[in-house]
Amino acid sequence: MKRRNFIKQTTLTGIALATVPSFACTPNIISSEELIGKGKPILFGEDYKLREAAHFAFQEMKTEALKEGIHIQIVSSYRNFEHQKSIWERKYKRYRSQGFSEEKSIQKIIQYSTIPGTSRHHWGTDMDIIDANVHAPKYVLREQNFHRDGSYIHLKKWMDKHANSFGFHLVYTIDINRKGFKYEPWHYSYKPLSQNYLKNYKNLDLQEVLQNEKLLGSAYFSDAFIRTYRNENILDINPELL
Repeated sequence: MKRRNFIKQTTLTGIALATVPSFACTPNIISSEELIGKGKPILFGEDYKLREAAHFAFQEMKTEALKEGIHIQIVSSYRNFEHQKSIWERKYKRYRSQGFSEEKSIQKIIQYSTIPGTSRHHWGTDMDIIDANVHAPKYVLREQNFHRDGSYIHLKKWMDKHANSFGFHLVYTIDINRKGFKYEPWHYSYKPLSQNYLKNYKNLDLQEVLQNEKLLGSAYFSDAFIRTYRNENILDINPELL
């Protein structure tokens, strides 16, 4: 069922209120705790956690994909601050133990992973996906799995064609002129909600947020580093999501 038909047919139902509120019911102001993963959001899903509107939109999209033999499975969704911090510290310690400098360790981490407090996964609007109907490679979230003869090429083609109609947009595109995080063909964001989260996030004092947390490597978080990280890693994304 096309999204436009779904909305028309369910306008007077509770489901419609869950799938469409992003355009009319998203609050203008979002607390800093919610933005940096320290809030207590109401989340939906059994094997994943998304905000209500994103959850229902995902379920609709998943149902449509199944008709073509594609089982969209979320392997990562909402992550709170402490979860992201554990990822950060694990990677930081690993790179440092391998002999990388503090600066180089951080640069390697932020190729794919965010600094705690800056992840879009803190919002409950973003997800990483695979196709559960195919044999999973050893490392599922790898670029090669979504191209050429990769395991998830059919998922990639289906998402390229249909995802936007359900409100989901790729975040870190393959545009060679884009800076910041590397291309992630598995990471999608529910635009009707995440656009407002990003709008609010821009108003945060990122330097203050990060320095207050005393993260491993935070001594390297200079004003210049934070400005670059904000402009490239946080804001240099798919322009459809800005």
